[in-house]
Amino acid sequence: MKIAFLSWILLLVIVSGLGPRTTAGAQESCSLRCGDQNGSCSCHPTCSSLGTCCSDFRDFCLEISPSSGSMMGGKDFVAHFKWSGSTNGVICRFKESIQTLGYVDTLKQVHCVSPLLYESGRIPFTVSMDNGRTFPHSGTWLAVHPYKVSETEKSHLVNETHWQYYGTSGTAGNLSLTWNTSVLLTSAVTIELWGYEETGWPYSANWTAKWSYLYPLATNIPNSGFFSFTPKPAPLKYQKWRVGALRIINSKNYLGQKDVQALWTNDHALAWHLGDDFRADPVAWARSQCLAWENLEDQLPDFLKELPDCPCTLAQARADTGRFFTDYGCDIEHGSVCTYHPGAVHCVRSVQASPQYGSGQQCCYTAAGTQLLTADSTGGSTPDRGHDWGAPPYRTPPRVPGMSHWIYDVISFYYCCLWAPECHRYMRRRPSSDCRSYQPPHLASAFGDPHFVTFDGTNFTFNGRGEYVLLEAALTDLRVQARAQSEGTTHGTQTRGTRLTAVAVQEGSSDVVEVRLAGTQGTLEVLLNQEVLSFAEQSWMDLKGMFLSVASEKKVSIMLSSGAGVEVSTQGSFLRVAVLLPEKFLTHTRGLLGTLNKNPTDDFMLRNGQVLPPNASAQQLFQYGADWAVQNTSSLFTYDSWMLIYNFRNQPKHDPNFRPLFSNEVTLNPSQAEEVCENNPFCIFDVVATGNLSVGNATLVSYQLHQNRLKSLQPVVSCGWLAPPSNGYKEGSTYLKGSTIRFHCNSGYSLAGTETSTCQDNGAWSTATPECHLGRNYTVLLSIIFGGLAVVALVTIIYVLLRRKKSHMNMWSSQP
Repeated sequence: MKIAFLSWILLLVIVSGLGPRTTAGAQESCSLRCGDQNGSCSCHPTCSSLGTCCSDFRDFCLEISPSSGSMMGGKDFVAHFKWSGSTNGVICRFKESIQTLGYVDTLKQVHCVSPLLYESGRIPFTVSMDNGRTFPHSGTWLAVHPYKVSETEKSHLVNETHWQYYGTSGTAGNLSLTWNTSVLLTSAVTIELWGYEETGWPYSANWTAKWSYLYPLATNIPNSGFFSFTPKPAPLKYQKWRVGALRIINSKNYLGQKDVQALWTNDHALAWHLGDDFRADPVAWARSQCLAWENLEDQLPDFLKELPDCPCTLAQARADTGRFFTDYGCDIEHGSVCTYHPGAVHCVRSVQASPQYGSGQQCCYTAAGTQLLTADSTGGSTPDRGHDWGAPPYRTPPRVPGMSHWIYDVISFYYCCLWAPECHRYMRRRPSSDCRSYQPPHLASAFGDPHFVTFDGTNFTFNGRGEYVLLEAALTDLRVQARAQSEGTTHGTQTRGTRLTAVAVQEGSSDVVEVRLAGTQGTLEVLLNQEVLSFAEQSWMDLKGMFLSVASEKKVSIMLSSGAGVEVSTQGSFLRVAVLLPEKFLTHTRGLLGTLNKNPTDDFMLRNGQVLPPNASAQQLFQYGADWAVQNTSSLFTYDSWMLIYNFRNQPKHDPNFRPLFSNEVTLNPSQAEEVCENNPFCIFDVVATGNLSVGNATLVSYQLHQNRLKSLQPVVSCGWLAPPSNGYKEGSTYLKGSTIRFHCNSGYSLAGTETSTCQDNGAWSTATPECHLGRNYTVLLSIIFGGLAVVALVTIIYVLLRRKKSHMNMWSSQP
């Protein structure tokens, strides 16, 4: 049977001419053709696995290593093609405009140096070997946020806090710097200070971002990996820079030379280089800067109104992965080191910047899982005028990753909160968001052989073989597609079940991301626009219309610009897919994940609008699933193997010859159903369909994960922040349903009103904050009264005793 099948495949290859083609005699070249599939040979990323590449494919369509580095630049990388011509005139051009000098090493390998950029993400580049006359070689460089690169790629400020408080009370002495000497292969180095500023009036056409070389700290010193110095106030002309970073370069480069191999420190507050006026009275100096910032803020547009509300609980924040992602500055998975947010154990940031102002939301949570608000604590979460991760199209304020955030949100925190006791001014303009308007996303999942839980909670099984539409949403042109393949048994036969093996996602004109099973080890492979991505260096990528995070080889999160989220992970031998949609997608979805409208009775809607009844049979549901097969012209999948071409690209998207096992044909030993599956019907079905208990267990786990996440995303009633009384204080900082706040007055004041207020089911407090009135504290009054009575009693007793004593003395004096 296998021989007959292989013979049929071979005949198909010969007749159709689809098999691997030899390119030994191909005349076409990949020079200036990268990505092109046309012609007698291919320059498309899929050609490597198909064996259809032009012979010079890798000479022009470049693989590089390393493939990523800080957007600060200075990273040396190798373009993997050998060059035997002139070693002079190598120019690397990034984004068609930024040029750096490359070189050819002794092994004939071509090198480029990444430039200083004002954006993160995938940066196209080209290489010229003829001094800029032509640029036929092309590739892609990944520029990342400085805080997301490996620690080995940076130089380090020893005790960074000391650097940023230098000159304030009790902070003096030497500052030290360390670095990895193997990164800069030179005997002598120069250490420079660079400053960052944003000039022009905010939100005007002349608002620009700029890094500037300022001055050297040391020149031509040994490349020892350590440098220490005693800071002196910088010349007056440099003191306007308050934020910057140190750069270490080869001493053979001239001072301030751009785009040369370098090591950078973290950007930081430049307290150590400020002038004598700062050192003489840092509090007064910082207060004046805080007041100036406050004055500027009051003239700028209100960015808070377009930010999303924070989730009410830590569980919601960690479950809403389409819109919120862990803040690397306060991560419960890494020990909750929350330097700027004492009292918090975890913070998240809104993934997408706000549309008009490029601003960002931050939400922090206590160990109890409730919000930490700035109205109650300086450790509370603060929104950002400049999103820390930047915002497309980047490059200009306030959208420069990391740096715009420093200028408008971080250095001002130093002025007002860390260097001067004016934090109330900062917190008044960066108030925490409460969660009264927060709406959790809607969740749908697919897993196992495949089983579906729709957005409205309908459970069903559809185990067709082919490629299917999980979700279509015309609102944003969001498309999520899945591939289901049958699985072989240990005996070499095919089971009557299928499993999800690939998921592809696109929204509007965004990049296309596909996540698929790779090999038999349950690991994931990610493709971007049909090219396999490597996550050996970075686990986060800024892409067109989305962000991509890979937590491990077994979980990928896709965060789309609409706020929708798609998570793909492995569970056993199949993919598990979870899709989260914000409330705005209500009534705008179609596909196997149902019609999101809070009405489960119409979830089985066909393409033509006809709706199957909720009690449709397994056979009817199979036809329903087949109706949602992907159409050839709209497929998002990559067909980069002949197996995929033969079985999916050139075949019907739904295999009409595959007859699955239907749920009404399933029976399982009662003891197995209870012992392995806990009577879960999805688990029972998969055990019978595959004959494998571990598959059933994996399905059970997937279903439980869905239910747990659904529980985390349940709406929570919040009554909002409740103020303490004037001249008093309150106990409690939780403002969710059932929470009680207790009020107290300061000494000398009495409470007018109830002592407690409780958050009710309707989102309103049971009573308003009471008042504290001067001189009406009954405890004090009673103390005065009883104290006065005690004094009167004491005086009376003394008087009586004295009278008695006097009478006795008179009696003694009358005796003879």
